[in-house]
Amino acid sequence: MKTADLIDDHAADLTLVHLAFRRFGRTTHIAGPVQTVKCFEDNSAVRAELETQGDGRILVVDGGGSTRVALLGDMLAEPAVSNGWSGVALNAAIRDCVEVDRLDTAVYALGTSPVKSAKEGWGKAGRSLRFGGVAMRPGDWIYAEADGVLTSRLKLV
Repeated sequence: MKTADLIDDHAADLTLVHLAFRRFGRTTHIAGPVQTVKCFEDNSAVRAELETQGDGRILVVDGGGSTRVALLGDMLAEPAVSNGWSGVALNAAIRDCVEVDRLDTAVYALGTSPVKSAKEGWGKAGRSLRFGGVAMRPGDWIYAEADGVLTSRLKLV
């Protein structure tokens, strides 16, 4: 599934998340329904979601665009894989990128930071998000690969 082909065939139903994401992990592309987390420099809600069954969903995290701390690392990416999450897209940074690159997942993030996040319980799951020029809500769809990250209200493929 190439995002360029999806845009060619379904332009009216897709929106580009206009951020300079970097991809991590061995999986080259992902597609799936969205689950959301909104937090800032605290990954407690991210952890709580990734410890549940993903059922092929993609966790979309609005971390406020912060790259000062990481909201995901290998210790969260590993349970995400084992719990059946298709991938993670973060408007934030990750850490342990070499280890994440070895996993059978796809993680889209703004960059890396070695600094771990706070663990104070800040953040909410299941909320509508807006970043990168796109509004997203649980149940929307993400299509992502090397050319970019697209969202749709519909399952297209």
